Amino acid sequence: MITAEGITKSYGDLKVLRGIDISVSRNEVVAMVGASGAGKTTLLQILGTLDRPDSGMIMYNGTDISRLKGRQLASFRNLNIGFVYIAGKSKSEAEGKASELLGFLNLADRLDHKPSELSGGEQQRVAVARALINNPSVILADEPSGNLDSANKNELHKLFFSLRDTFGQTILIVTHDRELAGMSDRILRIKDGVMVNE
Repeated sequence: MITAEGITKSYGDLKVLRGIDISVSRNEVVAMVGASGAGKTTLLQILGTLDRPDSGMIMYNGTDISRLKGRQLASFRNLNIGFVYIAGKSKSEAEGKASELLGFLNLADRLDHKPSELSGGEQQRVAVARALINNPSVILADEPSGNLDSANKNELHKLFFSLRDTFGQTILIVTHDRELAGMSDRILRIKDGVMVNE
């Protein structure tokens, strides 16, 4: 589903990514781990097309995203990578899809609540629902359970696998949580901008 080769990224003199090669298969849940500052979030942003690498190639299911520019890239991201935007749907279609997702995430009774009226765990599930609104083939998550208590964290972790099994998504998660990483199909380790012992 995702293949990246030779990904480099620097900010001034700081080399953040030093030639990353990864592949993630369709319907796979992969955790990316490493110390703070190792380059995990930078790589996730590049894979999510929110930032461009200095060099390297990224393919999504056969599409070379380095060839996409402007609106083409935004449209690809909107339809394939699990971000929040609602693309090409009428208000009634979007509301119907949102209601369906909130039901799946056990939040149907919270449909009319404001974010401040939701618990931390409920807010995280709403964030997942927003990411799913366009039926993306890939979900990218950066520290999704970082500020949750253990009960909500465990529920969110199980949710990722339920999503994969129900909707067939490929999921790449940046996490410091050892339990979540251990549940994943595979762990990618990044250290000082390079992949180690994949």
